Amino acid sequence: MSIIQIIISAIYLVGMIGFISVFALVAIWLERKVSAHVQDRLGPMETGGWHGWSQTIADMLKLLLKEDVVPDAADKPLFKLAPYIAFTGSLAAFAVLPMSANLIGTDLNIGIYYLIAVSSLVTISIIMAGWASNNKWSLFGAMRAASQMLNYEIPVALSLLVPILIVGSLSMQELVGAQAGGFWNWTIFGAHLGGGSFLLLPFTILAFVIYFWSSLAEVNRTPFDLPEGESEIIGFQVEYSAMRFAMFYLTEFANMFLVSGVAVALFLGGWHAPLPFLEISPETSILFHNLIGLGWFVLKAMILVVIQMWLRWTLPRLRVDQLMHICWKVFIPFSLANVLVVSLLAVLQS
Repeated sequence: MSIIQIIISAIYLVGMIGFISVFALVAIWLERKVSAHVQDRLGPMETGGWHGWSQTIADMLKLLLKEDVVPDAADKPLFKLAPYIAFTGSLAAFAVLPMSANLIGTDLNIGIYYLIAVSSLVTISIIMAGWASNNKWSLFGAMRAASQMLNYEIPVALSLLVPILIVGSLSMQELVGAQAGGFWNWTIFGAHLGGGSFLLLPFTILAFVIYFWSSLAEVNRTPFDLPEGESEIIGFQVEYSAMRFAMFYLTEFANMFLVSGVAVALFLGGWHAPLPFLEISPETSILFHNLIGLGWFVLKAMILVVIQMWLRWTLPRLRVDQLMHICWKVFIPFSLANVLVVSLLAVLQS
């Protein structure tokens, strides 16, 4: 790798960290406002003026100034390392997320495979945090995370196989590129196979729905938030404070955008506009073309993020047996059948 490539990679890394940090600040404020309106109240209104826009910034500064407490009985090296591994796993997955035509860390030809593999680091870090805390409630939360997140990776991976089978590539950019030309060409509408045939429509919608619900379990969002279980005080991060707790919180919101971004890239047209006349030609201006593409990508992802927030403040938390029932007796069988049908249609129409 040349010096120029190293510099470009470093700039992109810093930019992604900045983007994730700003997104987390906005998303935390937005979630407070969404929860407030769901519960018929106002939420933050004072700090910063307009609708308390800087309340999250004040809370972040408060966390930075708090004492970083490490329990005496904890495994200190692992305890301190766990939140950084969690954030690293999430950040590494952003490397293959295509946010516009040229805004991608690296366009791997096995991008989806890499993304699923590297995002598993978050699960490892949660188990590490629970065990290293030397607290039975932390360990209980970590074991919940292990059983939940590892199991729900199966329907997530099976659902992502559907667009891969349709387009015939593991590259994230190629998967997005195949959806150009209007919303009717998006993978969720199953219009790639057979010269625009909509025969795949019910199966692609099913794949998207299973992926989205399974992704809620992957990022520990309600109704699948058993690894945290705030009201039960058994979260894996119960012994963490100050900046290390903030790292876990930042990772959760980064993962919210990540799973939404993957859904956008594989099912909802990625950085392409929903209508062809809204597209900006790269011949006109490459910079403007990429900025508009980034805007469409972030807008679509934010819609899915808001839906995640809406569901959190609407649905109750599932029991562990209900969680596993949905995974093993609903999502996995339907995902397997879905992949089989799409594979057969791909063979018949090829």
